[in-house]
Amino acid sequence: MCLAVPGKIIEIGGEGLQRVARVDFGGVFKEANLACVPEAEVGDYVLIHVGMALSIVDPEEAGKIFEYLRQIKELDEVGI
Repeated sequence: MCLAVPGKIIEIGGEGLQRVARVDFGGVFKEANLACVPEAEVGDYVLIHVGMALSIVDPEEAGKIFEYLRQIKELDEVGI
């Protein structure tokens, strides 16, 4: 199963197809290519899969996803 996870863009560098963002995943920072979302800006939440930003996500929707992931982790910790 593949999973795309939202993260918040905190920095952008490069141009065109080489445009990349530093993305914050709740304290874990990774780089992601922005070729598929050239309109993305610092402060936007983007959905990341395999190092590529696939779409811009509404901040409220990103919050819901973070909550679902937290719930899954809690279920895993209790063995469900």
